[in-house]
Amino acid sequence: MEETFNLFLETVDDRFQPLVQEIHHFLIGNHFKCEIKPAKSGYLVSYVSCKKRTLATFVTRKSGMKLRIYPEHITMYQGFLDTLPDKMKQEVKKASICKRLVNPEDCNPRCVMGYTFELDGERFQKCRYMAFQPTLSEENNPYILQFLKNELDADVSPGIT
Repeated sequence: MEETFNLFLETVDDRFQPLVQEIHHFLIGNHFKCEIKPAKSGYLVSYVSCKKRTLATFVTRKSGMKLRIYPEHITMYQGFLDTLPDKMKQEVKKASICKRLVNPEDCNPRCVMGYTFELDGERFQKCRYMAFQPTLSEENNPYILQFLKNELDADVSPGIT
């Protein structure tokens, strides 16, 4: 597993390798399992709890490396969203709506519902796969790590059943 993670790490921009390693060690240290799968544009690297819940996945896009975050407890710390850099906020705001939250019959019944939350005083209902997918950047990185910490703090038993 560590060898595959190192292959993935070689595909990450040198500037962001320390953050990727920090996130990796932080989540492994919180009892998450790292699952790595090859994908068209690189690797999909997911962090899954013992309860089979994915917290975050690194995805490679033409625009750069992103971390897709699945914040199941977002309403417990949604005020944090107001502190995000404007660029991150705009990415969240322009993400696809969750059709299932708006009208359950408009989406696949097996789809896990998205998130309802407030950002800058406005209510949103966003798709879980698109809502929180910040690009790694000097400006975003501290917020990405804090986002994960907030989620783990809100979850009483993050990686453990």
